[in-house]
Amino acid sequence: MRLAEAGRKMAGIEFLRLDFMDATAPGRLKAMLREGKADVVLSDMAAQGTGHTRTDHLRIMGLAEAAAEFACEVLVPGGAFLCKVFQGGAERELLDRLKRAFASVRHIKPPASRAESAELYVVATGFRGAEPAAP
Repeated sequence: MRLAEAGRKMAGIEFLRLDFMDATAPGRLKAMLREGKADVVLSDMAAQGTGHTRTDHLRIMGLAEAAAEFACEVLVPGGAFLCKVFQGGAERELLDRLKRAFASVRHIKPPASRAESAELYVVATGFRGAEPAAP
């Protein structure tokens, strides 16, 4: 159960429930940021699974790319980005973009993730500043 759904409040924490792919979502999130900037952008988004591995991979990569674009718009220099991805072949473009925008980019597989799962997290640290849009 999420704290927001349970009616609990935490000091300094605001909860939103929204679809990040909705055109208004990034703007709503930016409006909540102090001075329009963030130290960390963390994305644990996942698309509804279809059971078709390739389709599911492409869907989560679309979310990861949107999160990376948002991160490059709002992170302060030196900031960090953490994002869930699934292995499947389409992550190379995202990793290349992150390597241009961050000093360090690496994968981690948390102990809580099942060994057979394709789930990984990309951790990018040392944001260098706004990265030009992908071609």
